[in-house]
Amino acid sequence: MEFQNLGKIIIFVGVFLLIFGLLLTFSNKIPFIGKLPGDFVFKRDNLSIYFPLATSILLSVILTLVLNFILRGK
Repeated sequence: MEFQNLGKIIIFVGVFLLIFGLLLTFSNKIPFIGKLPGDFVFKRDNLSIYFPLATSILLSVILTLVLNFILRGK
């Protein structure tokens, strides 16, 4: 039974990495990712700092809802 749980964890991590990779690949085509109010960009001469606060909060809420939906389905 321990191998069944390990298998589920490996599948979940694989799906998460796939979704994360797709988001990174197509992030410039998704209109709201990284351009929400609350995403801070600081630019100086040779330095740019990007802090996506609002995008991070939005993704956190979406992932929390999805994981709660999946894990409560047991």
